[in-house]
Amino acid sequence: MGLTIKQIRDNTIRARHLMQRSRSQGFAVGAFNIDNQDTIIAVARAAQAKNAPILMEVTHDEVTAMGIDNIRDMVDNYKAEYGLEVYINLDHSPTVEGAKRGIDAGFEFIHIDISQANKEASDEEIIAQTREVVEYAKFTGALVESEPHYFGGSSNLHTEAFDYEEIRKTFSTPEGAKAFIDATGIDTFAAAIGNLHGKYPVPKELDLELLQRIRDMIDCNISLHGGSGTAAHYFTEAAKIGVSKVNINSDLRFAFRTNLERILAENPDQYAVVKIMEPVRQAVQAVVEEKIDALGSAGKAIL
Repeated sequence: MGLTIKQIRDNTIRARHLMQRSRSQGFAVGAFNIDNQDTIIAVARAAQAKNAPILMEVTHDEVTAMGIDNIRDMVDNYKAEYGLEVYINLDHSPTVEGAKRGIDAGFEFIHIDISQANKEASDEEIIAQTREVVEYAKFTGALVESEPHYFGGSSNLHTEAFDYEEIRKTFSTPEGAKAFIDATGIDTFAAAIGNLHGKYPVPKELDLELLQRIRDMIDCNISLHGGSGTAAHYFTEAAKIGVSKVNINSDLRFAFRTNLERILAENPDQYAVVKIMEPVRQAVQAVVEEKIDALGSAGKAIL
């Protein structure tokens, strides 16, 4: 039914406190994409089982499919049912208008990604539009995240390998991160240190030394996108360095689809799919619990 302004502001204060706790205690918070009600249940159960704070996140596609106010209501319903510390992140909003709608709906975390919609956007355009979202978010206190250039990969299962040296050319720099933060006033910087979106047939390699230099240069929160298909030890080390948020999508989608295909094949005469979804939810939940353990956020929820 929607939240009051006071409720939204109280939630964003708690979200800010969570980011502060993550820094001081050396853990990171998992931001898990939710495609539908089954993934919401799976993520909620994992958070409850691990007593972990989490973000449930949606992109423009999920917002279009489910409705931004419906997402807010569903997450709040499961928050109450399972007893969770959970917040909502609008992930990779391609427009200022979309980001503002997320703020109005009471989302605690907003990722504005101008270069996603326009890969040719100039530095000036990206900074100006990001700054507009930062100013708008001050009304509710929502935390705004961004980056100065297009982030590589896509949230999918990729069959092609990637050229690490080419990817390295797109890495963040400590100086560039600081300049972007100073120009925009964002709360969270999305660092690029080898963390491509999606799952690939070759392992991802994160440049933790570069991450440390970025951490030493900036004061705001750091997020890592492309958490799928990444060795667990990178999460653990990144959290110790000072990453507060890690986005995970493709691993969940892979678990959901492959297990759904298996269950459907095993039950060819069952058309009430709702009756056979539990193994799918359990498979997604297992992935989320594994990520929570790697991020060090188990037992860190404050209700």
